[in-house]
Amino acid sequence: MSVVNDPIGDMLTRLRNGSRARHDKVVMPHSNLKVEIIKVLKAEGFIGDYTVHERKPQNEISVQLKYGPDRAPAITGIRRISKPGLRRYVNVREIPQVLGGLGISILSTSRGVLVDSEARKQKVGGELLCTVY
Repeated sequence: MSVVNDPIGDMLTRLRNGSRARHDKVVMPHSNLKVEIIKVLKAEGFIGDYTVHERKPQNEISVQLKYGPDRAPAITGIRRISKPGLRRYVNVREIPQVLGGLGISILSTSRGVLVDSEARKQKVGGELLCTVY
């Protein structure tokens, strides 16, 4: 098992590569933050379902990827914004629109992991984790 310095970046890369390669599911190491991000992706319709597997030494999350007609991936782009070396924090007025509202931004806020529209509704900013479209 290799040490990953940016587990969220690793998770996003696994989702991106898995959907580009048209895999049915991807498996990644478990963390509570990853599960929260995956819940947002599922609620916004970018992935199918997910399950958490109890394993030693670390639990795993398997994510069902979602495809449209002609096996077009639901996730066409997913970008890490706030990295361990350069954290990006935004207040509610600075939350970016992704592709004019077609994509989403995922933020880690004081009220949990939220999608950009929900963060605007609750008038709360936070760490801009990634954008998905």
